[in-house]
Amino acid sequence: MPNKLSRRMTGLLEKVDPEKAYEPIEALKLLKETATAKFDETAEVHIRLGIDPKYTDQQIRTTVSLPKGTGQTVRVAVIARGEKVKEAEEAGAEIFGSEELIEEIQKGMMDFDILIATPDMMPKVARLGRVLGPKGIMPSPKGGTVTADLPKAISEFKAGKLEFRADRAGIVHVMFGKASFSAEDLLDNLKAVQDTIERNRPAGAKGRFWRSIYVSASMGPSINVDISALKDLQLEEEA
Repeated sequence: MPNKLSRRMTGLLEKVDPEKAYEPIEALKLLKETATAKFDETAEVHIRLGIDPKYTDQQIRTTVSLPKGTGQTVRVAVIARGEKVKEAEEAGAEIFGSEELIEEIQKGMMDFDILIATPDMMPKVARLGRVLGPKGIMPSPKGGTVTADLPKAISEFKAGKLEFRADRAGIVHVMFGKASFSAEDLLDNLKAVQDTIERNRPAGAKGRFWRSIYVSASMGPSINVDISALKDLQLEEEA
């Protein structure tokens, strides 16, 4: 074991069997047990899929609504014009504006977690691609962040809706709650993520689609989840 590991992490790793695929609820109880930082750690899931995102028919970019929420306060910014700006303010957006907001973001203002734009503003928002693209917060129709229905979008993102995509290696990274959540609530959120990915399986995916699922607290060790058991749980619930 590398000497660089802290005593805390060394102790936590001893609790996890690296050769074992844990039952979902068991994995989430272990996640909570290994969340020993002095703050409420984020619950993360890392899912390796049998896709090659360099091909357009093997990409995943979608949203999931976590039934138990994210446990985080989500700051929403909206780029719109006219009456839609007032609508965004009344719907609870923290930041709202038109061309002047685009200019502020270009200059480095990033005091938000989600950026929503109305369709008519997208030609102007396009110039923010270089700034927002690397951060994964560029508005997109697939992500539900380009819409004329601002109250609905703002409400959903504040209630636990998340956008995610597969990275270049075909791995999806999603935060799905806080370590302070009950294991049962974390399981509800994890199943929602798995179900959403299954529904959005790319047409070009070939061979074994689900390769591995690991969960962890943000400062804790990775825990291997039994993929079949998680899928079966969803099948039972949907049956």
